[in-house]
Amino acid sequence: MSDAHDLILRGGRVIDPSQDFDGLADVAFTAGKVSGFGPDLAASPSTEIRDVTGAIVTPGLIDLHTHVYWGGTSLGIDPDEFCRLSGVTTSIDTGSAGPGNWAGFRRHVIKRAEARVLAYLHVSFAGIFAFSNSVMVGESADMRMMAPREAAEVADANRDLIVGIKVRVGRVASGDQGTAPLDVALQVAEEVGMPLMAHIDHPPPSYEEVLAMLRPGDVLTHAFRPFPNAPCTGQGSVKRAVREARERGVLFDIGHGKASFSFKTARAMLANGFYPDTISSDVHQLCIDGPAYDQVTTLSKFLCLGMRLPEVIRCSTVNAAFALKRPELGSLRLGSLGDATVLSIREGEFDYADVTGEHMIGDRRIVSEGVVLKGRWWHAAEGSAFGRRDV
Repeated sequence: MSDAHDLILRGGRVIDPSQDFDGLADVAFTAGKVSGFGPDLAASPSTEIRDVTGAIVTPGLIDLHTHVYWGGTSLGIDPDEFCRLSGVTTSIDTGSAGPGNWAGFRRHVIKRAEARVLAYLHVSFAGIFAFSNSVMVGESADMRMMAPREAAEVADANRDLIVGIKVRVGRVASGDQGTAPLDVALQVAEEVGMPLMAHIDHPPPSYEEVLAMLRPGDVLTHAFRPFPNAPCTGQGSVKRAVREARERGVLFDIGHGKASFSFKTARAMLANGFYPDTISSDVHQLCIDGPAYDQVTTLSKFLCLGMRLPEVIRCSTVNAAFALKRPELGSLRLGSLGDATVLSIREGEFDYADVTGEHMIGDRRIVSEGVVLKGRWWHAAEGSAFGRRDV
C-alpha cells in the first residue's frame, strides 16, 4: 500500500456498510479514488491530513431523489449549495428534465457543478415543467407530452449521466390517465436497458396497480407516503402487494419531499420489519425550507424512528449505488471513487415534521461536518473543528 496519499482522514469512526465495517480507521485518497483503508496509514510530507477524531466517516452520501435543475425548472435548487450543506457528494435528479430540455440541464448545471449530478430522464418531453405554489400542472396528465422515441434517443446518447427513466403518476401528476404514462415509460426503459423510477401520489392509479407493473431493479419513490396510496393498511400491516414486489426485486425509496412522507406510515412499516431500500430527500424549492429540508434531516428522522445508524447510512450509500448500478459509488473500498462524508451525531431535543403536519421530538440529529469530493477536501461546516493538521 502506497504512502504517497493525497489526503488522509485520520482517526474517525468509519461506517462503511459496503464492507460491513464499523470501527476506528483511517481513510486515504489519491488521484480521486480511495487509496488506503485501515489503522495508522502512513503519510508522506505532501499528504494533507484531516484529524476527524470523534466524528463519523461514511462513504459519500448519495441522495437518490433530488431536483437540481436550477434556473431551468421552477422546482430546481442549486446542487453545490445543497450538497455542501447536506454532506451529499452525489445528487440524483429525478426527472426535472425530459428529452426536450436535457441538453440545457447537462451543459448549464451538471457540467458546471462541482458535486456529482446524475439523472433519471423524464419520459415527458419537457420534464417537470409547471411545479410551483401558484402553478401546478401535471406533466403526465396529457399523453401528448409523452415522448418515448426522443427519451430513448437522449438516454442512449447520455449513458454517462443518465441512470434511468422517470415517470410521475397519480392524480396530481397524471390526472385521470391512470397507468398509461407508466406503460410508456416502461417501454422506454426496456428499449434502453435501464431501470425506471416511478413517482406515485393520490389515486388513480392505486399503489398496487403501480407495483404490479414494476420490474426487478425498478424504484418506487414516495414509498412511505400517507393515506391514500399508502403501503400499509390503517391497522398497521404491510400490504401483500408491497411484500410481493420486494420479493421480486422492486426497490422502495423514501422521496420525502413536500407531500410524500408520513411518520404514521413509517412507524407501521418499520414495526413490520419493512425498511426502505433507500432514503432520499426529494429536495426542491417547495420543501427545502421544510418539511424535508435536506438529506441529513431526512436521515435523522429514520434514526429517531428507531433505525440503527449503520442501517440509515446503508440506505444513502451502498443501497443507493446498487439502485443506480454504479458500484464505484457508495463505498470506501480501495479503488472506489474518492467521496466521503464526515458526520456527527448531536444529542438534545429536535423537532421534526412530516408532510401531514405531525411533529416528532427526536433525541438525535445527524449533522454534516465536512465532505471529501473526488479525492479532495471540498467543504467543512462552519465552525467545524476538522481542519488541516501537518504531518
